[in-house]
Amino acid sequence: MTSRAQIAFLPGLLCDASVFASQIAALSPHADVAVADFAAEDSIAGMARAALALFEGKLSLVGYSMGGRVALEAVRMAPDRIERLCLMDTGFAPAREAELPGRRKLVDLANREGMQALASQWLPPMVHPARENDAGLMGPLADMVLRATPAQHARQIQALIERPDATPVLPTIRCPTLVLVGRQDRWATLAQHEALAAAIPGARLEVIEESGHFSPVEQPAAVSAALLRWIGVDVPERQSA
Repeated sequence: MTSRAQIAFLPGLLCDASVFASQIAALSPHADVAVADFAAEDSIAGMARAALALFEGKLSLVGYSMGGRVALEAVRMAPDRIERLCLMDTGFAPAREAELPGRRKLVDLANREGMQALASQWLPPMVHPARENDAGLMGPLADMVLRATPAQHARQIQALIERPDATPVLPTIRCPTLVLVGRQDRWATLAQHEALAAAIPGARLEVIEESGHFSPVEQPAAVSAALLRWIGVDVPERQSA
């Protein structure tokens, strides 16, 4: 067995490794790190299999947004392989009926007008309200969206619409679990994460201050510090629930 932790970062909808750049830099001296690529996947189960294939043996999962749902599916598939679990700005319930029209509207927008139009409409509500016009934040996020395609977006939206209900998985989790959420996350709220942490035995909840849904990018130092503590590196604690 390797003496270093093996950490798989699982990205969210339309996200790639760039969303974890700061965390990868912070954790790489302490662990072997890989980022899953979900661009070709159209189901949460397929994404979970791709995540589990990143390493042999035990691994730790950092699931962000859609990736958090993937992480929970990976726990369901291979509970004995998951050494640690971090669920960040995510959820666990199945799709709500009220959610579907909005998601389908964005699929139609991307197909009709392209990824720039999608980025312009989708991204602003995903960040802290005060940063919707912050070019230093929004520019790289828009560039990331533009690296994807309408077909990729449609596949991932289909995966999210058909996502499994992970509620039964939560009380079965036995590995050390960190739940992270941006306090101003308008898509996956603090209350949602309080319920998530409460349902997982021994889970720890940390709140990332002054952050919306894109906490790894909006507050990279705070998220990196929380992840370092999660893997056992001595880092002063500044932000917690």
